[in-house]
Amino acid sequence: MRIDKIKIMVAMAKRDLNQTQLAEKIEMSRGNLSTIVNGKRCKAETVIKIATALGVEYTDLIEKEA
Repeated sequence: MRIDKIKIMVAMAKRDLNQTQLAEKIEMSRGNLSTIVNGKRCKAETVIKIATALGVEYTDLIEKEA
């Protein structure tokens, strides 16, 4: 599963969070979060953890597959 970069960046901006702050909230390194934001596949549990920290549904963050 991939996170849509624009969607996560918008969600982070609405909560005034940068990648370092979000990574701390979800107990992940900033580097790992950055690779996920930039298109690396991740587990559904990770997407749910990120979505929960941002106060959105996980479906709001995932990249729609063509």
